[in-house]
Amino acid sequence: MKLLAITSCPNGIAHTYMAAENIQNAAKNLGVEMKVETQGSIGVENELTAEEIEKADGIIIAADKTVDKSRFVGKKLIETGVQEGIHNPEALIKQFETGNVAVYKGNLKSVSEVKEERKQKQNPVYRHLMNGVSYMIPFVVVGGLLIALALAIGGQPTDTGLQIPEDSIWNQILNVGAAGFTFMVPILAGFIAMSIADRPGLAPGMIGGYIAANGSFYDSEAGAGFLGGILAGFAAGYIAKWIKTWKVPKVIQPIMPILVIPLLASLLVASLFIFIVGAPIAGLMDGLTSFLNGMQGASSIVLALILGAMIAFDMGGPVNKVAFLFGASMIGAGNIEIMGAIAAAICIPPLGMGLATILNKKKYEKAEQEAGKAALAMGLVGITEGAIPFAAKDPLRVIPSIMVGSMVAAVIAMIGNVGNNVPHGGPVVAVLGAISNPVMYFLGIIVGVIVTALMVNMLKKNV
Repeated sequence: MKLLAITSCPNGIAHTYMAAENIQNAAKNLGVEMKVETQGSIGVENELTAEEIEKADGIIIAADKTVDKSRFVGKKLIETGVQEGIHNPEALIKQFETGNVAVYKGNLKSVSEVKEERKQKQNPVYRHLMNGVSYMIPFVVVGGLLIALALAIGGQPTDTGLQIPEDSIWNQILNVGAAGFTFMVPILAGFIAMSIADRPGLAPGMIGGYIAANGSFYDSEAGAGFLGGILAGFAAGYIAKWIKTWKVPKVIQPIMPILVIPLLASLLVASLFIFIVGAPIAGLMDGLTSFLNGMQGASSIVLALILGAMIAFDMGGPVNKVAFLFGASMIGAGNIEIMGAIAAAICIPPLGMGLATILNKKKYEKAEQEAGKAALAMGLVGITEGAIPFAAKDPLRVIPSIMVGSMVAAVIAMIGNVGNNVPHGGPVVAVLGAISNPVMYFLGIIVGVIVTALMVNMLKKNV
């Protein structure tokens, strides 16, 4: 007789492996062929294959947490607690000899559900990315909306940007929103890594994401942005997954998922960004700044195209920050038209994606449609990051679309001699009186938003 088993306890440390060992020993004493899959805090080990399940005479699940049974449809199955696996493994096995075990029928699935499962299995990278994006969206939405609300109601244009008085309640709301935004990239990276390596990947993923977003670790003013967070998430996940394959003594196994794997993976991911990835990013940003400084005497249209593309490319990341800081420095030099073009470009990604979700709902899942509404609010006050959930999920279609829209808006603003006296963007700065020639400013924004929305919807497939 060939049997298979799964063991799992809530903590995923001691009892999971005690039950596995006892079931294995009992099967050996009874002359039964047995393979045991453990689902501990380190993740799934000794995973049961489809071929093994097909040939098995029965399945034992000794677990105190939910175990997916969909792969066991049509098989005799016993489901019990992990303590039974520890104390009564022989009794569990003998039930199959008496034939007193029911066949698990499961739930029938539609053809579309089966196809979707197969699709996800065929594209694990996409699945891992979507796991991170799904957990990141609430942080972007909540943080962005709080910042948007604070700036829209309490903001006042100053020489250093749109400011809120420190003694105002809106300043506290702004700080709460900023706190929510701070978690955005670490959450994205952490849950990408967790999707790859289970719980041992979460801590190194979040730490790597924080380092990626915080350029102070490697002499970069803006960090690596959400694109760096994606890199950190995948790096942390696959490093943690690799460490899980190490053969270690039994005495060390219980501390592997809670100490050894997170510690080593965190150190490796941090080293990757601080010593390898960080310096090239900082060097590239310095090069871009020098390039833009050299463009001041060149064609204003070409400069607007470059700045619009940079603003949209990583939505608040290092490339965006270089363009923004360049525009802000030009205000001090008396050239407010460069900041005018940048201000028009800043709001295109969130407004364009928000409009796209309204124009064609078939292209977007429910969560994306809700994120689109939040993106519209963020775009009104110049928060480019409102488009990040869309770009993270579908970068090859979304990023080119928002770049083209921002380039169009920047060029129209530059042609219209739009000036901006404060280093901020979006319709809110025009409403507050910081924009010269507001008609051309709003024309650039409207055209850019429409271009982005139509382009991205043309490129995206129905969900």
